Amino acid sequence: MAATVVQASSSTLHSSFLSSGVTSLRSNGNASLLVSKPRKVSRISAMAGGNTRIHRLLNENKFLILPGCYDALSALIIEQSGFEAGFISGYATAAAKLGKPDIGLLTPTEMCATARYVCAAAPSTPIFVDADTGGGNALNVQRTVKDLIAAGAAGCFLEDQVWPKKCGHMRGKQVIPAEEAAVKIAAARDAIGDADFFLVARTDARATSQKRGLADAIARANLYMDAGADGCFVEAPRDVEELREIGRSTRGIRVCNMLEGGVTPLLTPQELSDLGFHLIVNPLTGLYAATRALIDIHKELKREGTTRGALERLATFTEFNSLVSLEDWYATEAKFSTAKFASPSAAQDSTS
Repeated sequence: MAATVVQASSSTLHSSFLSSGVTSLRSNGNASLLVSKPRKVSRISAMAGGNTRIHRLLNENKFLILPGCYDALSALIIEQSGFEAGFISGYATAAAKLGKPDIGLLTPTEMCATARYVCAAAPSTPIFVDADTGGGNALNVQRTVKDLIAAGAAGCFLEDQVWPKKCGHMRGKQVIPAEEAAVKIAAARDAIGDADFFLVARTDARATSQKRGLADAIARANLYMDAGADGCFVEAPRDVEELREIGRSTRGIRVCNMLEGGVTPLLTPQELSDLGFHLIVNPLTGLYAATRALIDIHKELKREGTTRGALERLATFTEFNSLVSLEDWYATEAKFSTAKFASPSAAQDSTS
């Protein structure tokens, strides 16, 4: 599929990032490349983050692993497993809520609702949310960001795909013009204000051209950093050399996706850190593990009519009640029992 390209004469870059040094677009073969002069610090990029929970965690750790979740229970398990941050995957949420693939069927409102449940269930764990394209133009992006902040999210990923978008490892993706996406990043930064919220700018341009896709994606990632992002995410690199080039040529905090069965090779966190990455997302590990377990146990139940011979593959009643803190709820219920406020005559009658 041909790349969606930007012509230099078509529009002027948004004023909030003109001062970054990105001044023109140059045609090169079948793609148009952003051309940057030596970078100057723009007002908006100087304001971008720096003191969020995620920044503080990265000051203490070389990298963070972000397991994917899709509901309150999966988020609770991430928190109780000891991870320092998590990620609400749009792919996983579309599967869990709709039983559908990640092809743009899920709405920002549904993702915000999921974020409220997830953040309430894992209040000690900073949670990123997959915001897809932000729901439309710059105004929609601002509403989406403010809704996610209100839901308790610690950050979001905002991407440059044409809507309806697709999972970054699926075929058939297109991207919007780079300066249009950069304006949306700038709008998101403006909506964040002083909130504790980390903005990741994602580009899917790598998939649009085998020859020029990586160079375009790197140029876009740097432009989006200038527009106000805290971190950049070049989605779906094909091999270790492409990962190395992204680590060399992009600026700021870098994100990498480790998707089982995707186009990017699976590396260890230390290997990715050595290549220059800081936020390592495993968006579908939990979903795929849960799916495998559900398929297998239901095959067993259908075949045998009972799970009596497969109990070792299930959490026990006691284990699950402990996971959801049942005893704490019993204690709270007892604390506010109406018996404590019964009249003396009623209490005497109950003992006679």
